[in-house]
Amino acid sequence: MDYAVRQQGLSADRRPLTKRIADASAPYLYSAPALILIVTVMLVPLVLGVSYAFRDVQLLNPFSGAFIGLDHFRALSQDEAFFRSLRNTLWWTGASVLLQFAFGLILALLLDKPFRGRAIAQALVFLPWAVPSFLAGLNWAWLFNPVVGPLPHWLYALGIMSQPANILSDPELAMWGPIVANIWWGIPFFAITLLAALQAIPRDLYEAASIDGAGAFQRFLSITLPFLAPTIAITILLRTVWISNFADLIIVMTNGGPADRTQIVASYIFTQAFKRLDFGYASAIALVLLALLLAYSLLIVILRQWLLSKD
Repeated sequence: MDYAVRQQGLSADRRPLTKRIADASAPYLYSAPALILIVTVMLVPLVLGVSYAFRDVQLLNPFSGAFIGLDHFRALSQDEAFFRSLRNTLWWTGASVLLQFAFGLILALLLDKPFRGRAIAQALVFLPWAVPSFLAGLNWAWLFNPVVGPLPHWLYALGIMSQPANILSDPELAMWGPIVANIWWGIPFFAITLLAALQAIPRDLYEAASIDGAGAFQRFLSITLPFLAPTIAITILLRTVWISNFADLIIVMTNGGPADRTQIVASYIFTQAFKRLDFGYASAIALVLLALLLAYSLLIVILRQWLLSKD
């Protein structure tokens, strides 16, 4: 038997060189279209964007494009508008993620309980996520408008506002307009994701805890939260990265105003690239944002691995 196997191996090795090369390269040829697409769509724009950060690329200047080294980053270190947008980004991202997660978790806990019409309720909860962000921004800008929208009049009737006014034009309150719109738009992501994780928890654990006399809050702390912890970590990571780069609602609702009070880093990049047409400076800002988000993502991944190791 061993002799026959060796003979088969020898006969296989006697194949023509071109045949052996063709057989060895077949897996790479099959995956080549996908690899070429990934390189073309993702890696090439990334490399070009990074290179722009070190070049003077201005669309209105036909003589631009020269290598300028770290000049953009030196200018960025003295750009007060950038640091203001960075602070606004922390506020915008932190408030949006925290409130989206809180309301999403509450909805997931409610939808995890069996009741009549639960499937319809789940579909309605997912509905805001299906609305295009541009359309959502327009709708919320209309809702906050005191002339045609109801929200200022409702807030006035509740005594929260002294008179019906557009908070999007108030420097102290303007950021809350896009944040509220973002919360409404992003709650379904947390609700659906956390609901899927909740339904994967064995029900026997809750029954055993109830027999031992644990209350609802104790069961949540000792069973639900530990099981949800890895999912919570990865969903918060994803939403933080997405919201930090998400400027659609701000551009549509406030365009960064009034007085740059709602300008975040993503919208500041948009302003530099497509209004001032300075792609080099915009790429430098984007590169700084990329570095900050990579550092944050690394911390969250380390935290998630630590939580998984505890299980």
